[in-house]
Formats: sequence, structure tokens, C-alpha cells
Amino acid sequence: MSPGSASLRAAAFVDRDGTIVEERRYLADPAKVSLIEGSTAALRRMKDLGLAIVLVTNQSGIGRGLYTLADYQRVAAEVERRLAEEGVAMDATRFCPDPPGGDPDSTCRKPSTAMHRSAAAQLGLCLASSYYVGDKISDVLPAAETGGTGILVRTGYGRRSEPEAPPGVHVMDDLAAASLLVERLEAEDARASSLDPRQRARVF
Repeated sequence: MSPGSASLRAAAFVDRDGTIVEERRYLADPAKVSLIEGSTAALRRMKDLGLAIVLVTNQSGIGRGLYTLADYQRVAAEVERRLAEEGVAMDATRFCPDPPGGDPDSTCRKPSTAMHRSAAAQLGLCLASSYYVGDKISDVLPAAETGGTGILVRTGYGRRSEPEAPPGVHVMDDLAAASLLVERLEAEDARASSLDPRQRARVF
């Protein structure tokens, strides 16, 4: 944890399509929303650890003209409803309508950290202590910029993306497995933080 970050909360920045819900290419129909098995329990587990849960999703179908903002909002409302039925509420949601190929200095599209930084400013989050979870490389690359922990899941496009996973990125079968990893890493961090500096040096 970086100096001055002790008062800030860590988060799990979680992708939507292919991570929480089944991948449907350019999902625009609420009736096609299907939660991946174990995803809601995984979100609850991470929330119970004290993490903020932030949904961050690229929605280039809007920018490509494949569906409308209203279509996205209807799907988002259905996802929210389905999660609420399982006792899960997001702390924040961010989406980016930009298509690929935009100016990397101005787009909000992942792997840009614009959405993550926006949520961090709103909620008081420590990006360096946070987790970046999804089924595409663009979901986990923000960890390299922020100093956080990237976790690629094999659901959605994850198996196809796995060979391109950068060094240091964890690869897990699904969000449920990712949440167990987060639980272990949080426990290890808590244990290390309780040690005096000489003991901490031996742990690391």
C-alpha cells in the first residue's frame, strides 16, 4: 500500500460481459441476460472483505451504432435487478461507449484507467490496493498502470486471451475462483501489515 493510502478503500473493478454475465456479443436485449454461475456469490465474498465493488464495462456497441444508450440502460437495469435478487449491489458502475481506435489520451475505453479513476474519486479508493478482474487483456492491463492486481478469468473470452496475459497477472477459471484468490491475498496482506518491519521483510 502506498504512503497516504491507508485511509482509502480498496476495490474490485469487475468487468460485466463474460465475467459476471454470460458473453453475448453486443448484448442489447435484457431477456438475454444470464448470470454466470457463482458470480453473485463471488461479488458478495469480495464485498464482505470490505472491498468496494465497481462494475467497469466497455460498451462499444453504442459508439458503433449497433444499439442505443437506452438499450444499454435497459440491459444494465436488468443486470442490477438480477444481482439485487441475489443480495448484491454495486458501489458504482462505469461504462464507456467509445468504439476502438480512438485517441488513447482521451478515450474512456479500457485499458484506459479513466473509468477506474472516476470511481476512485467518487468513492475514495486506493487504485494501487485494488483488483482488476475480467475476461479480456484490456480488463487487467489497468493494474500495470495503477500498481494494482490483475486477474484474468477464463470465462467469456478469457481462454482465448490467456496466452497474452502479461507477467504478474493471475489467471483463474472464473469470478468465483478469482474471489477466493482475492480473499487469500487480502489475508496475506493483513498478516504482513501486522508484522514489524523486520518480520515484513522476511515475508516478502
